This record gives sequence, C-alpha cells and structure tokens, in this order.
Amino acid sequence: MARALELAQRGLATTQPNPRVGCVLARNGEVIAEGWHERAGQAHAEAAALNAAGDAAAGATAYVTLEPCSHFGRTPPCADALITARLARVVFAIEDPNPRVAGAGAARLRAAGIAVESGLLAEEARELNIGHVSRMQRQRPWVRIKLAMSLDGRTALADGSSHWITGAAAREDVQRWRERSSAILTGVGTVLADDPRLDVRTGAEQQPLRIILDSRLRTPPSAHILAKPGRVLLFTASNDGARRRALEEQGATIERLAEAQPAPERVLRRLAELEINELLVEAGATLAGAFVQAGLADELLVYVAPVLLGPQARPLLQLPALAELAQGRRFSIIEAQPVGADLRLRLRPL
Repeated sequence: MARALELAQRGLATTQPNPRVGCVLARNGEVIAEGWHERAGQAHAEAAALNAAGDAAAGATAYVTLEPCSHFGRTPPCADALITARLARVVFAIEDPNPRVAGAGAARLRAAGIAVESGLLAEEARELNIGHVSRMQRQRPWVRIKLAMSLDGRTALADGSSHWITGAAAREDVQRWRERSSAILTGVGTVLADDPRLDVRTGAEQQPLRIILDSRLRTPPSAHILAKPGRVLLFTASNDGARRRALEEQGATIERLAEAQPAPERVLRRLAELEINELLVEAGATLAGAFVQAGLADELLVYVAPVLLGPQARPLLQLPALAELAQGRRFSIIEAQPVGADLRLRLRPL
C-alpha cells in the first residue's frame, strides 16, 4: 500500500478533478504490476495495473489507495474490471466519499466472491486526497491560505513595499503548492496593488484555474493574471456591460453574484460545483482574514522570514479586535520545515 501511495503521488498535479490513486497487484509478496491514475479521462489506477499484468492478475491481490469505482464516468467501473480479471482479494485504504461510489464498489466486489479489506494506511490516503474528500463530504474545496510574514507577523512596510520578504527557495516552494492546487484565488485589491500572474512556472502541463473576487469589476484588461495559459474566473456583483465585455475579450469568464461583496461561503459552494478540490488562497490581509474569520481556512501555509519589520508595517490578517485572550483562534502546527533561509509552517485549526 505504501508503494501504491507513492504511485498515486505522481498524479498530484494532473488528475484534477479526479482523486489521486495508485494500485499495486501482488501475489505471495511479489509485485506483479503497478498502475496510477494520470489524468481525467485516462485509465484509472486499477485498469492501468490490470493492463500491465494481463492474465497474471488472476488470483492476485490488488492494493488500491481508494475504493474502486462502481459507476460509469469517463471510464468504465474499476470494480467490474477487477472482477473480470478474477482477482482473489482487494485491499483499499479509504472508502470513496463520492456518493456514486461510497461503499458500492466494495459491495460489488464482495458479491462477486472477492475478499475485500479496507483501512490500511488510511490517514496517508486521506491526506493525499484531502480536497476530493472535502468536496464530496462538505460540498466545498479544501481551503489552503498561503501567507508570507516577518518574525513579528508583518507582510509589508506601511507603504505596501514587500518585494521580497522571503527568499528564492520559499518562492520556488510556493510553485509546488500552486501546481497541486485545482485553483488559486485572490482579491481585486491584490491584482491592483501587485499585478500578479498567480500561475505555475515549473513547466506544469496544466495550470490551475485563477479566480478573482472583484465586486465592481475593477480588474484591468491588461492585468498579468489574465495572460495565457490557463483560465480565469471573476466573481462580481457588477452589471457593468462594458467592463464585462473588455474582460471577456481577454479570455476571462465572469460570474455575477447577487450580493455586493461575494461571500466566501457562496464562492466555495460554486467552486465545488465546478469540481475544484484544493483551493489555494493568495490574497491580502482583508480577504485572507475574511476566510479565517468565517471559519473557512482549513490550512494555513505560512512562510516566516528571519526579519523584523516593526509595528508600523502591515499585519498578516485583518481580524476583529478581541475582548479577551481566550477568544483567539488557535491552530495546531502539523509541519515546520526550513526552506532556504526561511521557515515554512503548516497549521490547521484546532
């Protein structure tokens, strides 16, 4: 199963909107064949492994990181393929929370006389597909907020200067988190102030969807974020036809929401409908703070630079004042990793 998880990792940046899945076929402790899901519309991990094994698959055990599917989607059901290949046993790490599967794959295998077990390295498998699990169980993507700060929790000088707080290694590391994300979200304030591209520059074969929350359609048609490749989606409350057409001419898709300020909760529901699994938020203190305040920040990805900027510099997040210390939002540190001269922290709400 550990090897199957390694194989699944190969699809970290390519399987969207599908989950990342790996499969190993073995008999008597010897590996017969391996497979992994590379991208939507292509063979699932089980099918890839079965194709590699041929007739040798009969009587073998399949170790799969996710419950085999039982429905027709872009490809036929993997449960049926395992049955046809006359597998003796199937071990999967976690049940697929997709309502179209959710135990049906395991039930079909058992009905065909195949021994089925689950739960092996379940936590590792769940982490690998944390966005898929979130979208299926909560109807919203997993929200990861990327932040960069000084030792005293500041992001820029009082005049907005922030180029660069962190070093080159940290900025390269951010590229890998962008690459695995289904979409990257920012606010129009960041677009106007920094004119970022928010793309992946590691030679990735596909770009995440780039999203701008822009209530009044202030995004300039010349903004770098609109440059190809990749898709751009703007959420707005504006009905300004001229501005809309100018942005659409640059390839942007515009979705109008009724409220004056697009609420994060409604945006996340819509992104789930668009099959977004992992959302990386790279925004200013106000928008990032709004996600945290609404309880929608599943994970903070914080790069800490060994520098002090002083009390006049801009804060990490805009949050309401607290009456007492006990009201503070608390997080657990799940990872602390040096990245060049900086420190990367991953935190999740307690």
